[in-house]
Amino acid sequence: MRLLTKSWLIIGAGLLTSCQAPPKKPPTQVVYRFDDHRYLELTGFGCEGALWYTDTKMGIHTEITSQFYRIFTKKYIHPSERYMAITEFEGSGFLISKDYGRTWDRARFAPGGGADPYGKRIPRRKKQNGLVIVAGEDTNPIREDIISFTVVNDQGFMLTKWGDIYMSSKPFDDPRLEPGGSGIDYISSGEKHHLFPRDVGSRWGKDYLSWVSIQGDKPWKVFAFYENFQGIPNKIPEVKNYRGWDRMRCDPSLGL
Repeated sequence: MRLLTKSWLIIGAGLLTSCQAPPKKPPTQVVYRFDDHRYLELTGFGCEGALWYTDTKMGIHTEITSQFYRIFTKKYIHPSERYMAITEFEGSGFLISKDYGRTWDRARFAPGGGADPYGKRIPRRKKQNGLVIVAGEDTNPIREDIISFTVVNDQGFMLTKWGDIYMSSKPFDDPRLEPGGSGIDYISSGEKHHLFPRDVGSRWGKDYLSWVSIQGDKPWKVFAFYENFQGIPNKIPEVKNYRGWDRMRCDPSLGL
């Protein structure tokens, strides 16, 4: 009886020790390199967690997002330095910096800026989670559409398998829309309209639209009249001598 009691005491002590064991520290790994001195790190288990940016030459080390980030798995080319744009697993939005990575903000696909709003070219699609996207209902890219995301010359360019490119503006604001500006007169469907200046801070680089919505034969987004969306070609600029990675990388077993 004493032996049995002693055995239970040993087992109980072992269980107590295991319960008091400190939790594992989340691992940190480099998930993308822009070049030899700029890189992204992810801290978390299973390739999900906080995302950090480091530039060793400029002495920059900033947290981009504190949790839930999952890497973008499609082709990703990013030689741009001042304007930085990072998308995530679904490719549904962007984390951006316009000051070399010192501060970070969000960018979006502009509502109504899809490439095929009437469903004439892009068919009904099904996402990996089973969600069905009706033709013409939401023509912003879904993960299954995306081929690549390139950030060059302070602009972002997302290419889809339908041949469409979604892009951000040129890297400056239209002075006519700045506080005290003249605004923009334009004609749409034969009617005159006026865009008034607005005090919303710098907007360049924060809106992504399909090329056809702003530069096609009949553009339907008012961004078509912005100075920073003029003369944008329907192609991704050539990238030469790129020294970074062409995809994000992550080991999901790290730290387990």
